[in-house]
Amino acid sequence: SVPHVLCTWGTEPGLGGNFPGAQGSLKDSSSTDVVVHAGRALSLFYQCGEAYAVDPETLEPLGVETFGGLFPSDGISAHAKVDTRTGELLFFNYSKKAPYMHLGVVSDNRELVRYVPVPLPGPRLPHDMWISERFAVLCDFPMFWDPKLLEKGIHATRFYPELPSRLGVVARQGSEEVRWFEASPTFVLHCINAYEDGDELVLDGYHQADPRCLDEAALPSDVPKKYQPMMKFLTMSAMKPRLWRWRLNLRTGQTKEECLNDRQDLEFGTKNEAFAGRRYRYAYSTVLKPGWFLFTGLVKHDLDTGASEEISFGAERYGSETHFAPREGAETEDDGYLITIVTDMIADRSECVVYNARELSAGPVCRLRLPHRVSSGTHACWAGSDRLCSGVPNSRL
Repeated sequence: SVPHVLCTWGTEPGLGGNFPGAQGSLKDSSSTDVVVHAGRALSLFYQCGEAYAVDPETLEPLGVETFGGLFPSDGISAHAKVDTRTGELLFFNYSKKAPYMHLGVVSDNRELVRYVPVPLPGPRLPHDMWISERFAVLCDFPMFWDPKLLEKGIHATRFYPELPSRLGVVARQGSEEVRWFEASPTFVLHCINAYEDGDELVLDGYHQADPRCLDEAALPSDVPKKYQPMMKFLTMSAMKPRLWRWRLNLRTGQTKEECLNDRQDLEFGTKNEAFAGRRYRYAYSTVLKPGWFLFTGLVKHDLDTGASEEISFGAERYGSETHFAPREGAETEDDGYLITIVTDMIADRSECVVYNARELSAGPVCRLRLPHRVSSGTHACWAGSDRLCSGVPNSRL
């Protein structure tokens, strides 16, 4: 159902023409991630805002999405999920006013068809979500704005290790009930995949052992002093993320947790999107450089056997988020390519680098030099020609 908390497009403008977002005054830079839905590429913002649409091949601006005139007044967050089998876009948003979070479902016709309130104890700072075939899972982690300082208009993030993590399961259709499952206190920046396994809902992502802000004095010596105030918030390796699995038993209400890899320098995971929301075998992580927000290589995880395979981009070479592109006629889950943009700081240039996902250690199968250097990026996506809007049959994004 779509309740009255929505606004007809244009009747509730935000600051400077943008929605004010979760914080209420932070500019919507629409710079966090990009997804392809209904033939349009949408750029999104991590603290909720508008969805800016462009032609995914020409990058021609197509305006802001309206979801049939029912775009939520709280905007939508980055890390919306596209189910490539149904064509649906699932998203969440969050704000400083009750109920503090919502789940939304947009049809393949770009119409908002479901908008479910997800009541929370107060304002929270979720960053990602999971979807399976029948469910969406939203996050209430014990890292959020300090409530006392928030009353004074100060947005200071604190970690509260005495509180549990809570994972809220909502059906994609039918009931609007939110079932909460408790888990160990952490913060999950990025989720990888979820799937249903009998009575259990299985979630894979990166569990941070220490989500707190790093003290500047603990930064590596190669971080220049002028960057230290910024890097203490961005040094993800200091947060000790580990590849993690949660099993939510929908029959008993119990949660089981398991560390899938003891390394604490992995994040920004990806998979073959054809297996999104379904049982899968392979995940791919980027390797974090200590003290920096930089990616130095890739790790392929076999989640069935526990084996892993790692490659490095090379000395002073840093990648962007990597995505999986299935080979035409692929017969197995890992039959395809891993694509990233690598910046070589020594040669002062950037390349699009392609790896065979089945033979990662063999090195790149293709390196395309770009016309100019590209700054290190965060999120990316891959979409085949069947998901693009121009109708060019042999095109790729």
